[in-house]
Amino acid sequence: MSDERDRHDEPAAEPASLEGPLPDREADEQIRRMTRRGLLVMAGSVGAGIVGYKWLRNSPREAGVEWPLRRTLEANERLSRAYFSRARISPTFSKSDITRPRVNGHQGLDVKADASAWRLNLQGLASGTASVGLAEIKALPRREMITELRCIEGWSTIVQWTGARLSDLMTRFPPITRDGRAPDVEGHPGNLASYVSMETPGRGYYVGLDMESALHPQTLLVYEMNGQPLNWHHGAPLRLAIPVKYGIKNIKRIGTIRYTNVRPADFWAERGYDWYAGH
Repeated sequence: MSDERDRHDEPAAEPASLEGPLPDREADEQIRRMTRRGLLVMAGSVGAGIVGYKWLRNSPREAGVEWPLRRTLEANERLSRAYFSRARISPTFSKSDITRPRVNGHQGLDVKADASAWRLNLQGLASGTASVGLAEIKALPRREMITELRCIEGWSTIVQWTGARLSDLMTRFPPITRDGRAPDVEGHPGNLASYVSMETPGRGYYVGLDMESALHPQTLLVYEMNGQPLNWHHGAPLRLAIPVKYGIKNIKRIGTIRYTNVRPADFWAERGYDWYAGH
């Protein structure tokens, strides 16, 4: 019994190969065929890549970028707008999460101006135009939030913003409407002008916003950063904080806000970036 059990437990022997090893000459020939096939595939891939690159670079440009890339950006915008909701709040953080602020761009900050004489020009209002000072912005309901400022280059920082909602400014100074009827910011926001344009004094930098994003409750006109008044490098006396957009939309030193039913120009969209810039 013991000998039978021991023999039963021994592993079965591997079956002998029916084909046996390939002769050296045949093996070398298969290797050569595989190598030639790999080279042909690689050459075809490289060639297709070169042809595709030349086709792309020779394609007509639209708004600073080749039209196939512009179509891709437009498709991304359609997806982002379909996903967007004013009820979707960008994540907020605690004060212990605040990080050292970074200066994300200097465009539009080189125009020398007297901060004490600064005025915000409002255009495209239902009543025409208006000009307000910082005291009038501060008279609107004070809002605070700690959110993430995301740069399109890949870095981010956590910032405490203090200011007034852009929607509160619109309630105080209503924009034009799409059909010409009297504006109702709270009751019928869908009838307001389709877009908002913002420019620095001298128009050194300018952004365009869709009205849905402009009305988002976290879209603030900011006059304080991390508990302190804005400094010159961060957009004093007034800048935009809009956490549902990338940093390129967070314009500093706003001089003009204009409401329009025509999509406005945008500094970086003219240089090949996404006009919508949502995330």
